[in-house]
Amino acid sequence: MEKVTLNNALECPVIGIGTFMLAPQDAENSVREALKMGYSLVDTANAYVNERAVGRGMKDSGVKREDIFLSTKLWPSEYENENAVDQTLERLGVDYVDLLYIHQPAGNWLAGYRQLEKAYREGKAKSIGISNFEGKYIAELETKWEIIPQFIQVEAHPYFTQTELRKTLDKYGIRLMSWYPLGHGDKSLLNESVFAQLGAKYGKTPAQVILRWHTQMGFVVIPGSKNTAHIKDNLDILDFRLTDEEMAEIAKLDKGVRYYTRTDEMLASFAAWRPEFEKA
Repeated sequence: MEKVTLNNALECPVIGIGTFMLAPQDAENSVREALKMGYSLVDTANAYVNERAVGRGMKDSGVKREDIFLSTKLWPSEYENENAVDQTLERLGVDYVDLLYIHQPAGNWLAGYRQLEKAYREGKAKSIGISNFEGKYIAELETKWEIIPQFIQVEAHPYFTQTELRKTLDKYGIRLMSWYPLGHGDKSLLNESVFAQLGAKYGKTPAQVILRWHTQMGFVVIPGSKNTAHIKDNLDILDFRLTDEEMAEIAKLDKGVRYYTRTDEMLASFAAWRPEFEKA
């Protein structure tokens, strides 16, 4: 498995299994099967309401805990809950996570970030991150953090490569983890002719070519699926490499256009919503 080195010297696999929008049983099955296939990065969140299921999938996979890079996210309603980290660990059935994010720049997000820093100092999180902190939000955090984050998780794909954000990330060695890596229900990205051509050259699908593009951009990518065939295909991207010329051709697709835009009203609703966590 290829890995990236974080700004605290920790290593993270370049591709993992995401569990966004997966019901608990599907998340459990996907995590178990993905780990058996050779994945070692698993991503979840308080808001996905499947952390217990992810923990079960990890245990049932037979893969040792220390061989799994586990990522989760605190939801805004948990930022001021002084027990949020311990409760998250309890749901996952682990003593630590490898990566702990705050999920949205909503509510008292600075209190949430202080929780991450505390968890990092106590060894409950081996690395910390921010999710969806772009523009003014990362600019403000930059003036307040005591520990520089290792990761940011944001929308990224060939149509939207986060050019401006990456200027800040490069300053601090912060890694980008992509969501919506293949677009979101919109087939136009997958149908771009360059991906069909490169797929034919390398014996890969357009989706596999796009996922490889992410890893060669230095991004970590976490496509989710409950289909084991798709999970297997998503991992099968590390046996070829796009040339500099091919990466430059894909770069021409960048429109600076995203699929998902948050509003202030949405952020306020995020802060007010409380996940109904799975029962033990």
